[in-house]
Amino acid sequence: MNSGKVPTNGGEGLAQNPFAKLSGSGLPAGPLPSPLAAPKNEPAPAKNRGRVDIRRETGGRAGKTVTVADGFVGIGLPEKEQLAKRIRAACGTGGTVKEGRIEIQGDHRETVAKVLSDAGFRPVMAGG
Repeated sequence: MNSGKVPTNGGEGLAQNPFAKLSGSGLPAGPLPSPLAAPKNEPAPAKNRGRVDIRRETGGRAGKTVTVADGFVGIGLPEKEQLAKRIRAACGTGGTVKEGRIEIQGDHRETVAKVLSDAGFRPVMAGG
């Protein structure tokens, strides 16, 4: 009466357990820490990593408003990219790093200032 169908009710158990001979000796007790997770004892960023100017620009952008943060001293491109990613997520908009400055679409000066101050910079609103 077997019509060649595979049973879907779970069927019989496995005849052998392929993991039966493995033991947990020598393994850590808890889960391994993620390499992306920040260590718990990492010191907070320096309180004054320098002044960063935040301004709003519309010139040369077909009337579109862009928030620009520049004047970073002592940080490289990878850290600027990470900082720009955090700012983009906080603002919920697009942006990029061009010529050493972070450009965010729209007028988000207050949000950019908050993220930069949390990162240890001293944001200063420049211009009108």
